[in-house]
Amino acid sequence: MTTTAELLEGAAELFPDEVVTQAHVRHLDLPEDAGRFALVTLDNGFDHTKPTTFGPRSLANLNAAIDQLEAEAKAGEIVAAGITGKPFIFAVGADLKGVELLKRREEALAIGKGGHDVFRRLATLDVPTFAYYNGAAMGGGVEVGLHCNYRTVAAEIPAFGLPEVFLGLVPGWGGCALLPNLIGADRAVTVIVENALNQNRMLKGPQVYELGIADAVFESADFLEQSLTWTASVLRGELAVGRPSIDRGEAWDRAVDRGRAVADEKVHGAAPAAYRALDIIARAKDGDLEAGFAAEDQALADLIMGDELRSGIYSFNLVQKRAKRPAGAPDKSLARPVTKVGVVGAGLMASQLALLFVRRLEVPVVLTDIDQERVDKGVGWVHEQIDMLLLKGRVNQDKANRLKAAVTGSLDKAAAFADADFVIEAVFEEMGLKQRIFAELEAVVPEHAILATNTSSLSVTEMGSQLKHPERVVGFHFFNPVAVLPLLEIVRAERTDDAALATAFAVAKKLKKTAVLVKDAPAFVVNRILTRFMGEVLGTIDEGTPMRDADRALAPLGLPMSPIQLLELVGPAVAHHVAGTLHQAFPDRFAVSDNLGRVVEAGKKAFYVHDSGQPELDPEVAALFATGDTVLTADQVRERALEAIAQEIGLMLDEGVVAEAQDIDLCLITGAGWPFHLGGITPYLDRTGVSERVLGRRFHAPGVASVPE
Repeated sequence: MTTTAELLEGAAELFPDEVVTQAHVRHLDLPEDAGRFALVTLDNGFDHTKPTTFGPRSLANLNAAIDQLEAEAKAGEIVAAGITGKPFIFAVGADLKGVELLKRREEALAIGKGGHDVFRRLATLDVPTFAYYNGAAMGGGVEVGLHCNYRTVAAEIPAFGLPEVFLGLVPGWGGCALLPNLIGADRAVTVIVENALNQNRMLKGPQVYELGIADAVFESADFLEQSLTWTASVLRGELAVGRPSIDRGEAWDRAVDRGRAVADEKVHGAAPAAYRALDIIARAKDGDLEAGFAAEDQALADLIMGDELRSGIYSFNLVQKRAKRPAGAPDKSLARPVTKVGVVGAGLMASQLALLFVRRLEVPVVLTDIDQERVDKGVGWVHEQIDMLLLKGRVNQDKANRLKAAVTGSLDKAAAFADADFVIEAVFEEMGLKQRIFAELEAVVPEHAILATNTSSLSVTEMGSQLKHPERVVGFHFFNPVAVLPLLEIVRAERTDDAALATAFAVAKKLKKTAVLVKDAPAFVVNRILTRFMGEVLGTIDEGTPMRDADRALAPLGLPMSPIQLLELVGPAVAHHVAGTLHQAFPDRFAVSDNLGRVVEAGKKAFYVHDSGQPELDPEVAALFATGDTVLTADQVRERALEAIAQEIGLMLDEGVVAEAQDIDLCLITGAGWPFHLGGITPYLDRTGVSERVLGRRFHAPGVASVPE
C-alpha cells in the first residue's frame, strides 16, 4: 500500500513552482503546570503579507511534523499538540498555481487524498489537538483546524471562510463532511455554499466563534498566550467545551434544500461545484466521516479536471493580480496629491460618489447643483449614510463627526472649487451640458486640478475639446451601486496627459476600486458589451420570440441576472439612451428598439410584476410591444447573443479599447458581476467554440482557463 509520504512525494513533481510551507515544531510548558505542549507553526518563509498554502511538499512537511507529534504522544512526552500560523496569516488553502497544471484525474485524486491523509492524523493522535486561528484562514487552512479537537480564533482576523465553491471546487479536505457535523447542516450550508456564492463573503473572528466553528475568541495582541492559558484550563478539566447537539432529522434535509435553492438562484444549475458540495453535506447526515471524505476525494478529482475550476482560478488571478497592476497605467510618481474633491451634481449617483470619496480619501468634499434644495438633499443623503455606518459600528462617533463635517454643499462653483484638486461631474448624459460644465469648471479650478467625468457612454475627448487645457480631462466611470461594484473604467481621452492619468489611478487605488485603463471609445467596455448583449435578446423579442422565453435563454450561463432583469436594473431610459449613443457610432450592429422606446415614453420602470409572488410580464408593458412572428428557440437566442458578444469583443480588441482580453473579463467580473465560473466571458467563448466560429481565432491559447491539453 502506498504510504502518505510516498503519495505526496509522487505528487510533488506536479507542482514545480510550489512555495513550500514549513511546519516547525517547538515545545512549551503550559501555564499552571498543565504539562508539556507541542506547537506546530506553519510558515512559508516569506514576509507576513504572503499567504501560506498547501502543495505536496508543504503537506509532506506537515506530515513529518505529525510523525514527531505522534511519537512524542505515544512516549508520553507531550500532553497535547496545537497548530498555528505565522503572524496575521494562518493558512489559505491549496496551492492553486499547481492545481491548475494538473492534466489527469488520478493526479487530482492524489492531491485530494494526500490532504485528507495528512489532516486526519491530527484527529487520531493519542493526545488532544488544538488549532489556533491567529490570522487569515481559508479553504484548507480552515479544514486543517477542523480536524483538531478544539479551536480558538483571533477577534481581529480579516478573512475566514471556505471559498472553494466560489472558485469551482468543494471544500475537499474535510470541510463538507466535518463542518455540518460540528455546527449543524444549516450553518454549514451558509458557510460552504451561500457565503461562497455571495461574492466569496468572508467571516470575521467573532462570527467564527458565534457560529461554533471556534470554541473561544481572543484579542490578537496576546492571542497565543490567551489560547495557551485556555488550553491549559481545558486539559486540567477546569473548562468544559460545550458543543450543540446536531439535528440529523428533517432540519438537515431542509438545510440542504435551502442550499440548492441558493445555488439555483445564483448559478441556475450552470456550475456544478455548489451542487456537489451539497450532495456531500447531505451524505454526511449520518456522521460517517470516512464516506464523506471519500466523496470529497471524488468530487475534487472531478472538479479539478473540469472547466469551472480553471475559469475560477483564471478569474481569481484577474481580480487578485492583474487588478493590482493595471495594464497601461502611467508611472505612479507622476500622480498629484488630492486634498479636496468637488462633485458637480447632487443626485443619487453624485451623492454616492461624494460618500465614497470622503470615506476613502478623508478629505473635504463639496457638492454643487442648480438649486439649494438639490444640494441640501445630496449632502443630507451622505450624512444619513454616515449615520447608518455609525449605527452598524463601521465607524466610531468621532470619525462619523469628521466625515460629516467634511461633506458640504454650495451653489457657488467658483468659491467651492477654487482649491479643489479633483472635480468630477455626475450629471445627465448630454454632451452639450457636460461641455458647458467643464467650461465653467476650467475657469475656476486651479491649473493642476483634474477634471473627471462619470459618463457611461459619451466621448471624453469631445467633452474636453473646447477647453484650453484638455490634457487634464479624464473619464472616471463608476458602476452602480458605487459602494458594491469594484470596477472603475479610467478613460484616456486623446489629449489626456500622463500626470492626469496617474492621478486618476492613484485616486482609484485609494478608493479601493479595480481600475482598468480603457480607450475613449463609445460606451467603453462594460456598457458596450452589455448593450450589444441586451440588444440582441431584445431584438429576438421584437421579432416575435416570447419575452419570457428569450429572457430565460441565457440561464445556462449562470449569469447573476437575466437580460430583462439587467435592463430593469440599469433602467429602461438609461439603456435606451446608451443604445442610441452606440447606434449612432455603430448603426450596423446596435439597433434602437422601438418597443423599448415606447416603454420609456410610458414611464415604465420594469417589465415584470410580482403580484402573484412570481415574475409575470406586466400587461401594460405587453400592450406597448409590437412584435413580428419569428419565434426562436432558447438555443437560437443564446447562440445569437453569444456570437454578437464574440464579434463585439473581437472588434474592441482590434480597436485597442483595452490592452488584452483579460481586461474585458476583469471588467465584466468586477463591473457587471459576471461569474467566476465563466472566467468572465472570453474563456467561455473559447471553450464553446463561439470565438473561432465568429472570429476565426481564439481569445486565449489552449489551456488558459481550461484543462491543459
